[in-house]
Amino acid sequence: MGEGSVLFTLAPYQVLSYGTLLGTQVFHTFFNSIASFKVLERPQFAILQRAVFPIYFGIQTVSPALLALTYPGSKSAFGVPSSLSGVLHESNRWGVLVPLGTIFATGLLNLAYLLPETNKITALRRAQETKDGKASYDAKPHSKEMTELNKQFGKIHGISSLANLITLLATIVYGINLSSRLE
Repeated sequence: MGEGSVLFTLAPYQVLSYGTLLGTQVFHTFFNSIASFKVLERPQFAILQRAVFPIYFGIQTVSPALLALTYPGSKSAFGVPSSLSGVLHESNRWGVLVPLGTIFATGLLNLAYLLPETNKITALRRAQETKDGKASYDAKPHSKEMTELNKQFGKIHGISSLANLITLLATIVYGINLSSRLE
Protein backbone atom coordinates (compact mmCIF):
# COMPACT_ATOMS: atom_id res chain seq x y z
CA MET A 1 0.00 0.00 0.00
CA GLY A 2 1.86 2.99 -1.29
CA GLU A 3 1.40 6.71 -1.01
CA GLY A 4 -1.73 6.66 -3.14
CA SER A 5 -3.41 4.07 -0.93
CA VAL A 6 -7.13 4.43 -0.37
CA LEU A 7 -6.34 4.21 3.36
CA PHE A 8 -5.06 7.78 3.13
CA THR A 9 -8.43 9.02 1.88
CA LEU A 10 -11.72 9.60 3.70
CA ALA A 11 -13.56 6.98 1.63
CA PRO A 12 -12.96 3.80 3.68
CA TYR A 13 -13.73 5.57 6.94
CA GLN A 14 -16.94 6.96 5.47
CA VAL A 15 -18.05 3.53 4.25
CA LEU A 16 -17.13 1.81 7.52
CA SER A 17 -18.91 4.47 9.60
CA TYR A 18 -22.01 4.30 7.43
CA GLY A 19 -22.01 0.50 7.41
CA THR A 20 -21.69 0.39 11.18
CA LEU A 21 -24.59 2.82 11.65
CA LEU A 22 -26.94 1.14 9.17
CA GLY A 23 -26.01 -2.38 10.23
CA THR A 24 -26.48 -1.59 13.91
CA GLN A 25 -29.86 -0.02 13.28
CA VAL A 26 -31.19 -2.81 11.07
CA PHE A 27 -29.88 -5.58 13.31
CA HIS A 28 -31.13 -4.08 16.56
CA THR A 29 -34.51 -2.88 15.25
CA PHE A 30 -35.54 -5.91 13.20
CA PHE A 31 -33.68 -8.86 14.69
CA ASN A 32 -32.08 -8.40 18.11
CA SER A 33 -34.98 -6.68 19.88
CA ILE A 34 -37.62 -8.98 18.41
CA ALA A 35 -35.69 -12.18 19.16
CA SER A 36 -34.83 -10.99 22.67
CA PHE A 37 -38.46 -10.10 23.39
CA LYS A 38 -39.57 -13.56 22.24
CA VAL A 39 -37.05 -15.62 24.23
CA LEU A 40 -36.45 -13.63 27.41
CA GLU A 41 -38.78 -13.19 30.34
CA ARG A 42 -40.03 -9.61 30.55
CA PRO A 43 -37.76 -8.57 33.47
CA GLN A 44 -34.65 -9.96 31.73
CA PHE A 45 -35.66 -8.30 28.46
CA ALA A 46 -35.94 -4.96 30.28
CA ILE A 47 -32.48 -5.44 31.85
CA LEU A 48 -31.00 -6.22 28.43
CA GLN A 49 -32.62 -3.19 26.80
CA ARG A 50 -31.43 -0.87 29.59
CA ALA A 51 -27.88 -2.11 28.95
CA VAL A 52 -28.05 -1.95 25.14
CA PHE A 53 -29.98 1.26 24.50
CA PRO A 54 -27.39 3.76 25.78
CA ILE A 55 -24.82 2.21 23.43
CA TYR A 56 -27.30 2.00 20.54
CA PHE A 57 -28.51 5.59 20.87
CA GLY A 58 -24.92 6.71 21.42
CA ILE A 59 -23.96 5.17 18.08
CA GLN A 60 -26.89 6.99 16.44
CA THR A 61 -25.75 10.27 18.02
CA VAL A 62 -22.00 10.03 17.32
CA SER A 63 -22.15 8.47 13.83
CA PRO A 64 -23.44 11.58 12.04
CA ALA A 65 -20.39 13.50 13.28
CA LEU A 66 -18.07 10.75 12.00
CA LEU A 67 -19.93 10.71 8.68
CA ALA A 68 -19.66 14.50 8.42
CA LEU A 69 -15.94 14.47 9.18
CA THR A 70 -15.24 11.67 6.69
CA TYR A 71 -17.54 12.93 3.93
CA PRO A 72 -15.70 12.29 0.64
CA GLY A 73 -15.79 15.34 -1.57
CA SER A 74 -15.27 15.61 -5.28
CA LYS A 75 -11.90 14.65 -6.73
CA SER A 76 -12.08 17.80 -8.83
CA ALA A 77 -10.50 20.94 -7.41
CA PHE A 78 -13.68 22.84 -8.31
CA GLY A 79 -16.14 20.27 -6.93
CA VAL A 80 -17.74 19.81 -3.54
CA PRO A 81 -15.11 19.80 -0.78
CA SER A 82 -14.55 16.91 1.61
CA SER A 83 -15.41 16.66 5.30
CA LEU A 84 -17.62 19.16 7.08
CA SER A 85 -17.26 21.77 4.33
CA GLY A 86 -18.74 19.30 1.86
CA VAL A 87 -21.61 18.43 4.18
CA LEU A 88 -22.42 22.14 4.53
CA HIS A 89 -22.08 22.80 0.79
CA GLU A 90 -25.31 24.15 -0.70
CA SER A 91 -25.60 21.24 -3.15
CA ASN A 92 -25.63 18.78 -0.24
CA ARG A 93 -28.31 20.42 1.87
CA TRP A 94 -31.10 17.87 1.32
CA GLY A 95 -29.17 14.69 0.56
CA VAL A 96 -26.43 15.02 3.18
CA LEU A 97 -26.94 17.77 5.77
CA VAL A 98 -30.63 17.16 6.49
CA PRO A 99 -30.31 13.37 6.85
CA LEU A 100 -27.20 13.65 9.05
CA GLY A 101 -28.85 16.37 11.16
CA THR A 102 -31.96 14.22 11.51
CA ILE A 103 -29.96 11.15 12.54
CA PHE A 104 -28.11 13.22 15.14
CA ALA A 105 -31.25 14.94 16.49
CA THR A 106 -33.35 11.78 16.79
CA GLY A 107 -30.46 9.79 18.28
CA LEU A 108 -29.83 12.56 20.82
CA LEU A 109 -33.55 12.83 21.60
CA ASN A 110 -33.62 9.11 22.40
CA LEU A 111 -30.33 9.16 24.32
CA ALA A 112 -30.78 12.34 26.35
CA TYR A 113 -34.53 12.51 26.97
CA LEU A 114 -36.65 9.52 25.94
CA LEU A 115 -34.36 6.82 27.38
CA PRO A 116 -34.06 8.46 30.82
CA GLU A 117 -37.79 9.18 30.83
CA THR A 118 -38.57 5.57 29.92
CA ASN A 119 -36.24 4.33 32.68
CA LYS A 120 -37.92 6.65 35.19
CA ILE A 121 -41.39 5.38 34.26
CA THR A 122 -40.16 1.78 34.36
CA ALA A 123 -38.83 2.29 37.90
CA LEU A 124 -42.20 3.79 38.92
CA ARG A 125 -43.99 0.81 37.37
CA ARG A 126 -41.78 -1.63 39.29
CA ALA A 127 -42.58 0.19 42.53
CA GLN A 128 -46.29 0.12 41.66
CA GLU A 129 -46.07 -3.59 40.86
CA THR A 130 -44.84 -4.17 44.41
CA LYS A 131 -47.74 -2.15 45.83
CA ASP A 132 -50.31 -3.84 43.57
CA GLY A 133 -48.85 -7.34 43.79
CA LYS A 134 -49.27 -7.58 40.03
CA ALA A 135 -46.93 -7.01 37.06
CA SER A 136 -47.54 -4.07 34.77
CA TYR A 137 -47.89 -6.45 31.81
CA ASP A 138 -50.30 -8.85 33.52
CA ALA A 139 -53.88 -9.01 32.27
CA LYS A 140 -56.23 -6.20 33.30
CA PRO A 141 -57.65 -4.85 35.52
CA HIS A 142 -54.86 -2.70 36.92
CA SER A 143 -54.86 -0.07 39.63
CA LYS A 144 -55.53 3.49 38.52
CA GLU A 145 -51.87 4.33 39.16
CA MET A 146 -50.60 1.41 37.06
CA THR A 147 -53.03 2.20 34.26
CA GLU A 148 -51.64 5.76 34.15
CA LEU A 149 -48.02 4.56 34.27
CA ASN A 150 -48.68 2.04 31.48
CA LYS A 151 -50.22 4.82 29.41
CA GLN A 152 -47.18 7.08 30.00
CA PHE A 153 -44.81 4.23 29.15
CA GLY A 154 -46.71 3.45 25.95
CA LYS A 155 -46.59 7.09 24.88
CA ILE A 156 -42.85 7.52 25.52
CA HIS A 157 -42.05 4.12 24.00
CA GLY A 158 -44.11 5.00 20.91
CA ILE A 159 -42.32 8.33 20.47
CA SER A 160 -38.96 6.57 20.89
CA SER A 161 -39.91 3.93 18.31
CA LEU A 162 -41.01 6.64 15.88
CA ALA A 163 -37.75 8.55 16.42
CA ASN A 164 -35.83 5.31 15.78
CA LEU A 165 -37.76 4.72 12.54
CA ILE A 166 -37.08 8.31 11.42
CA THR A 167 -33.39 7.76 12.20
CA LEU A 168 -33.34 4.59 10.10
CA LEU A 169 -35.11 6.29 7.18
CA ALA A 170 -32.72 9.27 7.33
CA THR A 171 -29.79 6.82 7.35
CA ILE A 172 -31.17 5.15 4.21
CA VAL A 173 -31.68 8.53 2.50
CA TYR A 174 -28.08 9.44 3.31
CA GLY A 175 -26.89 6.06 2.00
CA ILE A 176 -28.73 6.56 -1.28
CA ASN A 177 -27.07 9.95 -1.67
CA LEU A 178 -23.69 8.44 -0.78
CA SER A 179 -24.15 5.65 -3.31
CA SER A 180 -24.76 8.22 -6.06
CA ARG A 181 -21.15 9.33 -5.51
CA LEU A 182 -19.72 5.89 -6.31
CA GLU A 183 -18.29 5.57 -9.78
